[in-house]
Amino acid sequence: MYFDIHAHLYQYPYPYPSTMGNGYLFPNEEQLITLHDALGIDRAALMVLANAEEYVPQSVGEIMDIALKSNGRFVPFCNVDPRLMGNHDHSPLDMLLDHFKNLGCKGVGEVLPRMEFDDPKMRNLYRCTQKVGLPLLFDMNSNPNRAYGLYDDPGLVKLHRCLDEFPDLIFIGHGPGFWAEFGTLRKPEDRFSYITYPIDGEGEICKLMRIYPNLWVDLSAGSGYTAISRDVEYTLAFFREFSDRILFGTDICFSDQIPPQVAFLNDLREKQNLDETTFKKIAFRNAERLLGL
Repeated sequence: MYFDIHAHLYQYPYPYPSTMGNGYLFPNEEQLITLHDALGIDRAALMVLANAEEYVPQSVGEIMDIALKSNGRFVPFCNVDPRLMGNHDHSPLDMLLDHFKNLGCKGVGEVLPRMEFDDPKMRNLYRCTQKVGLPLLFDMNSNPNRAYGLYDDPGLVKLHRCLDEFPDLIFIGHGPGFWAEFGTLRKPEDRFSYITYPIDGEGEICKLMRIYPNLWVDLSAGSGYTAISRDVEYTLAFFREFSDRILFGTDICFSDQIPPQVAFLNDLREKQNLDETTFKKIAFRNAERLLGL
């Protein structure tokens, strides 16, 4: 029933200082399959964490090995740190990305270095990803004290600039800095954490999606769920208008984590607030179309 556009899997989970979960970060293969089976998730795109600001980096090879033996259940993404191959804004990152694409990778992500969204090195990564022809899933965390994630100013002005500069690159939006702009901000600093107050007016995400067909969204994590659960009627209107560019995802980080997105979408479907065609697009068809599956 569901295709998870945002899954993490480590062959060897590692201890992590957090009050959440079981003390080990990311599920292993068996644990993720158990969680997905319980949630009705049939397939998933596996992200690669390549930036070292917060997480232990993993290799593209680890993800590819797991995906190749999964009989199609897992679809591999690739990822490269924008500071690789010389740490300058003209590094030939397309050489790596094209190599990984030829080996079967279907996208780039999760991209989350602690950098400005339009940093010259980031723009080089966008340029190279566009050249290779893969979609790019990013994490945006616009808290100045953030540990990781791309930074944008209020109004998503840097994202706006990059969507315009790279029209053939599909950007998949994710993270608290991104989803904070689902509705109108009451204060700029509201972006620093999950926003729970009612939506007062249309946010920048809707405005940008109307202008730029290359902007898609990932519903995963607490950031995505908090945004879409703030005002169900607003969310339903958003789902209907942009039904072709919305992707179900979980971003499960711990083996005992139950993401609320499944129950939320199932409830909308069962109460017939969300029509079957739109539900299926969000649940799995958009991901299959985007990744050419």
